[in-house]
Amino acid sequence: MKSYFTHLQCTKSQQHFSTSELVNLSDIGAPVFANYDLASAKEHFPKDKIETTENSLWRYAPMLPVIDPAYRLSLGEGWTPLLQFERLSAAYELPNLWIKDESSNPTASFKARGLAMAVSRAFELGVKKIALPSAGNAGGATAAYCAKAGIECHVFMPTDVPELIQLECAALGAHVHLVDGLITDCGKKVAAGKEENGWFDVSTLKEPYRVEGKKTMGYELAEQFNFELPDVIIYPTGGGTGLIGMWKAFDEMEKLGWIGSKRPRMVCVQASGCAPMVRAFQNGADAATPWENAQTEAAGLRVPQAVGDFLILRALYESEGTALAISDAEILAEIKKIGQLTGLVVCPEGAAAIKAAQILRQNDWLKPDENVVVFNTGSGLKYKEALHIALS
Repeated sequence: MKSYFTHLQCTKSQQHFSTSELVNLSDIGAPVFANYDLASAKEHFPKDKIETTENSLWRYAPMLPVIDPAYRLSLGEGWTPLLQFERLSAAYELPNLWIKDESSNPTASFKARGLAMAVSRAFELGVKKIALPSAGNAGGATAAYCAKAGIECHVFMPTDVPELIQLECAALGAHVHLVDGLITDCGKKVAAGKEENGWFDVSTLKEPYRVEGKKTMGYELAEQFNFELPDVIIYPTGGGTGLIGMWKAFDEMEKLGWIGSKRPRMVCVQASGCAPMVRAFQNGADAATPWENAQTEAAGLRVPQAVGDFLILRALYESEGTALAISDAEILAEIKKIGQLTGLVVCPEGAAAIKAAQILRQNDWLKPDENVVVFNTGSGLKYKEALHIALS
């Protein structure tokens, strides 16, 4: 089926761009979103027309921005399992606790979703070189899809990114640039070199399409719950593209007539050593100030400043959700506990989100009869250093 993608639009100024333009941020420096002809899609793409034989995120191709199917890069991303574990549910007094396990994605993390879409669109628009800063898994995913497309890939990573992820990027043909600093310092390197080197920057929310891949998590949840959304979604939040993307997906699906107006309460989980969104939410702010001296073993949560901070906060406020920070000690202890209760070796970011579920139940913010979905965003097996500490 055809894509109903019509144009791009700034999330603040409403500035429009055509589908043929290669866009990063808008003229005022804000993220740009893809828009669709939802009225036509509602008529011609009812939910019973989802391509259920396609066990990947491309089952939702009409609501994705790749126009020519020849450019839809796929390594089997998306359509990940939604799992329940009786022993974990009993321990946390949450009978309806679900884990959306993103570790089965290519390159073993949810980043495959966003980068499949970003690289596919770059491929469709003729990009030859891509660069991005990465706290880890985004780099591996970008390298994988660039390898499939034949696009030159440059990944800028902090020197303390888990070694296995650095090796993964190199094995997939990426040029790995290690930076003594944080992901924000890596971003400055990309920005400084992109014009001279001809790189297209696919940093988080600095181009329109990573969020489109991530929004498919929302489409999948709706489908897996028979188009009745869960009561609560708990999401480990660095750049927050997935949380923002799911919120966008819910709005699209309501306009398509697939779901009603009910929304999950959205929960943003960060590490106590880097929690700019938690601080902003607790202060009732509309934007987050940068976090100083960010430190955490959860590499994907070591994001001191999110480009889409106002979009994350908007989703939290509109959904009557919340935000909380988890210490590294709690995260590392949780990895071992979850493994013994479920059979999953979760990533530190996923462990933070599952620990948050326990805390919110103890505080009675979560009720025992609610359907609660927690995202494990990747495989803990890529975090050798964190596992050593967790198991020592």
